[in-house]
Amino acid sequence: MVERPDRPLDARALSPSLRAAQGSFSAGALFGKRLRSGPARSFRVSAPFLLLLPAIVVLVATVAAPLLFSLYSSFTAYRLTRPESLWLFIGLRNYRNVFSDPVFWVAFGRPVLLLTVALNLEMLLGLGLALMVERATRGQRLLRTLMMFPMMFSPILVGFQFKFLFNDNVGLINNALQSLGVTETAIPWLINGDLAFFSIVVAEVWSSTPVFAILILAGLLAMPREPIEAAKVDGCTPWQSFRYVTWPFIMPFAYIAMTIRSLDVGRAYDIVKIMTDGGPARRTELLWTLIARTGYSDARMGAANAMAYASIALSVLFTVYFFRKLAAARAQIAAEW
Repeated sequence: MVERPDRPLDARALSPSLRAAQGSFSAGALFGKRLRSGPARSFRVSAPFLLLLPAIVVLVATVAAPLLFSLYSSFTAYRLTRPESLWLFIGLRNYRNVFSDPVFWVAFGRPVLLLTVALNLEMLLGLGLALMVERATRGQRLLRTLMMFPMMFSPILVGFQFKFLFNDNVGLINNALQSLGVTETAIPWLINGDLAFFSIVVAEVWSSTPVFAILILAGLLAMPREPIEAAKVDGCTPWQSFRYVTWPFIMPFAYIAMTIRSLDVGRAYDIVKIMTDGGPARRTELLWTLIARTGYSDARMGAANAMAYASIALSVLFTVYFFRKLAAARAQIAAEW
């Protein structure tokens, strides 16, 4: 049986190797104690991020990645017939060629003309429809449903519909005009450049006037009746009541419709592609039909992407303009009401 010493062993009495082992054991124990007493650091992913992760992956794959790829290819000489040209970086050459091309500027300005003509007609017709439906005493729900009917058609179907209506041989419009004795010969609606542009305007107005009508009608239905009754008591005419009471209230709704339609017209493609395909002789060539022709028919995808980003800049400018007008209209209503 081994006897234990009454006193602890003196470190100086130990051999050098034992003293070193004892020092390392003490330091390791002290360091481990500090580690155990410190806060545990572990990477944890929050539950909201995990729930949003599938949507983020889908957005990156379907939106962000194609945008970045098209932006990169606009700085290259990429042609669909030469896949290796994707890696040929040429800087701003595509943008210089685009901005110096008169065909691009004509196609860039034609949507502005279409926007000016179509939006004014749509707003006037939509305002008239909204006022008539708002004053209807019976069948207002049925009228609202019928008013939304043109919006149910896709732009491609609208294009085919009006292409048949304006056909110079079997079109319904030419047959009706000839039957009524208005004209003896068929009118080349889609062959003459000016008439073709007029036909596109008619198709756009028919399909998109309900956007203005519905939003303006929503403003009319939300408008309080007291200011109109007060205007009648003060002896205002119907025009004065509309000009100084009704119109300032529904103006923000009209600007919202203008913003939506300006973005639609800025990227107009379907109706023009089906009805005229940019012809005759590019007289109805819009920006997006030119981009599609450059990218797919001519296979110059790099130049087409440069044109596309120019059209995006156009849409952003119109959006900023209309939202400033919308903010001014809201400030005016807040000051007057």
